[in-house]
Amino acid sequence: MKVILAGSFCVGKTSLISQFVYRRFPYSYQTTLGVRIDKKEVVTDQAKVNMIIWDIGGEQNQSRIPLSYYLGSSGVIYVFDLSRPASYNNLTSDLEFIQKRLPGVPIIIVGNKKDLLDANGLEEVKSLIPVKVDFFTSAKQGMGVEDTFLRLAQAMLDKNGIRR
Repeated sequence: MKVILAGSFCVGKTSLISQFVYRRFPYSYQTTLGVRIDKKEVVTDQAKVNMIIWDIGGEQNQSRIPLSYYLGSSGVIYVFDLSRPASYNNLTSDLEFIQKRLPGVPIIIVGNKKDLLDANGLEEVKSLIPVKVDFFTSAKQGMGVEDTFLRLAQAMLDKNGIRR
């Protein structure tokens, strides 16, 4: 199943994928140009899911992403940076755009870089986010990463009515 990671630039999409697929955190930052594709098999209670994970280069606004990148997607992980308010300013409009392109496709919303905030800072940021966030993650520490992808795998199976 094709999965896309969407969101603004520099929010940690590539780092989340690296932590999930390879169990490592890339300490040097490299901008993703276009798209980068990885693959990982996930085992849920219902079935095995071969995830083809598309790391889409970040843009300020999702409408700037080529529509062809969305084609055939079974699930989306939308990532924003908890420490950078500019990365979630367009959250509502970005999600509406994605939902129009991929109606009914499961979307998991992730606030990344939790390790950069203390408990008070996280609570303050939560109050500013205009939508329900599914996971608060730290790609650097591996916190919540596996759960994010497993939840999406389960949601994609449920959407497609796949049972063991």
